[in-house]
Amino acid sequence: MLEVDKKISVYSISTMGLLVALMVVLSQVFGFETQLIKITFDFIPQVVLASLFGPFWTGICAAVADIIGGTLLGKGTFFIGFTLNSFISGWLYGKFFYKKEITLKSAFICVLLNTVIISLFLTPLWLSIMYNIPFTDPKLWAIRLVKAAIMLVVQTGVIVFFGKAIPFKTIAHRYVAR
Repeated sequence: MLEVDKKISVYSISTMGLLVALMVVLSQVFGFETQLIKITFDFIPQVVLASLFGPFWTGICAAVADIIGGTLLGKGTFFIGFTLNSFISGWLYGKFFYKKEITLKSAFICVLLNTVIISLFLTPLWLSIMYNIPFTDPKLWAIRLVKAAIMLVVQTGVIVFFGKAIPFKTIAHRYVAR
């Protein structure tokens, strides 16, 4: 369901803005990045956004955070494919967590889909286009597969932890649904 035509309250806009800023900081300041791999914790504010605002707004906010982070603090050149990755990632989180309880099963499936679609398909595709590296090059895949396996466990655990620790229904009812 696309809830674009709903009016957005000032509370919602300010909450989205703060979470976008947090995504930029977690991605660009506290993230680890090389030419072929990036490890960040910007998925945490994305899950909060997804729980409160749904897939469309989470995708938009993730794309905006990518553009702002790349413009202000970027360590490489801008490439629209990575912004598309951010939108798809946010959209997936929204599909799995909007108005739903965060469970181990839903978190694992969401992170697995994000890992397969973004980390193991789209990102290597964009890197092969940007750096003229063959898509099947072992250098591109060796560290990426290790990172994917580790981050699958880490992200799932962190999402479940925050899903249990933060009362999303109360927050959504008090601040977002005005």
